[in-house]
Amino acid sequence: MHDHSVTLIELALAEDIGPGDVTSRYFIPEDRRACAFVAVRNDGVVSGVDLAARVFSTVDPMLDVEILIADGSRVAAGALLIRVEGSARSILTAERTALNFLQRLSGVATLTARHVEQVKGTNARILDTRKTTPGYRFLEKQAVVHGGGTNHRIGLYDRAMVKDNHLAAEGGAEALQKAIHSLKNDLPEVEIEVEADTIEQVRTFLGMEGIDYILLDNMPPEQLAEAVG
Repeated sequence: MHDHSVTLIELALAEDIGPGDVTSRYFIPEDRRACAFVAVRNDGVVSGVDLAARVFSTVDPMLDVEILIADGSRVAAGALLIRVEGSARSILTAERTALNFLQRLSGVATLTARHVEQVKGTNARILDTRKTTPGYRFLEKQAVVHGGGTNHRIGLYDRAMVKDNHLAAEGGAEALQKAIHSLKNDLPEVEIEVEADTIEQVRTFLGMEGIDYILLDNMPPEQLAEAVG
């Protein structure tokens, strides 16, 4: 598990538990033991199972935690994902944080899988964006992969994406081409993507050197078909 995920678990537990779980402390006997299962309520694709299991172990390393179904699996309502046995207090203290991760990420994976199914049999792929929940980027992008999707760029560092605001500040096609050549010379491994919102821009970009991808921004279906054709 990435160090980033460990930090996120610790942060999530700190904000939920604070100085202590007063409900479990006063209403659950200290020596009470329990065996609990994390079950699925709806059909879908699961993501965050490993993370949820880690939450239980972080709260109490003495808990016996067993993953029953792996991330990326398609499941039916009622399927059992995780078995946890040990201190009832610890299980109840960890429960909500574990479920928060699991529900959020499984939702992303399940929605992605629905879109992937809609383009089945074509050459289209479902890509994600950088519009992620702050702090959750690596987790949500992994959930997209679990749902059958493909990661776009992870951040500002692994692909150059020239959007309308960059184009407005750049100063025209000649300046754009010069900047592309400069980037390719310095960082040849970095792919370049440019955003187009008109057919005229698409034609311009197709005639330029060094552009790897063109993003068709908010085009109606008719324009999309023309641009792809």
